[in-house]
Amino acid sequence: MMQMNPRPTETGAAVAHDRVYRALRSRIMHGEVGPGQAMTLRGLGAEFGVSMTPAREAVRRLVSEGALFLSSSGRVSTPELSNERIEELAALRALLEPELATRALPRAHPALIERMEAINATIGQAIARRDAVAYIRRNLEFHRTLYLRAQAPAMLALTETVWLQLGPTMRALYGRLNRTELPQHHRLIVAALKAGDEPGLRLAVRADVTQGLRLLAG
Repeated sequence: MMQMNPRPTETGAAVAHDRVYRALRSRIMHGEVGPGQAMTLRGLGAEFGVSMTPAREAVRRLVSEGALFLSSSGRVSTPELSNERIEELAALRALLEPELATRALPRAHPALIERMEAINATIGQAIARRDAVAYIRRNLEFHRTLYLRAQAPAMLALTETVWLQLGPTMRALYGRLNRTELPQHHRLIVAALKAGDEPGLRLAVRADVTQGLRLLAG
């Protein structure tokens, strides 16, 4: 039976859509845009050099993931989360991330811990430069590096969706916290990994992922 190949135009549109989607997803997750920031399909198309269709499909996908908000008038923007929504997402992080860390603990070999310590050093550099985007990006990299060892892809995908929805809010939180030193809980996470201390690891991860968010919602 002869296999049908997709038409070049269909393949090109899919590639364009995926490129716009991934770029926007990274931008939103890492706080490059703040809460309530509007964007237009025409503007996105011009920025990425694509037609309206790939831009529309990328936006539609991000709306379905809660990363963008589409109003009844058709206006697209990053969400402005209510205190209740922030509390809900913080609770999800408190459930998912300690479990991921616990599953990763048996595979937390010395090279992994060294990698996390190196990432933590770059977080310090971002704080010194007052670079909010680099801070958020490296902070998530610190957590993702550990969670990948959990070998729980569905749980990690859910966690990344929460990160995505929180990205713009995390940008606002960074400005409010006015950090001048490394997050103390990162040091506790690393210490617990070195000691094989599961209760200590769960406690440190839970505190790290919820403390700031609950301050913002307070």
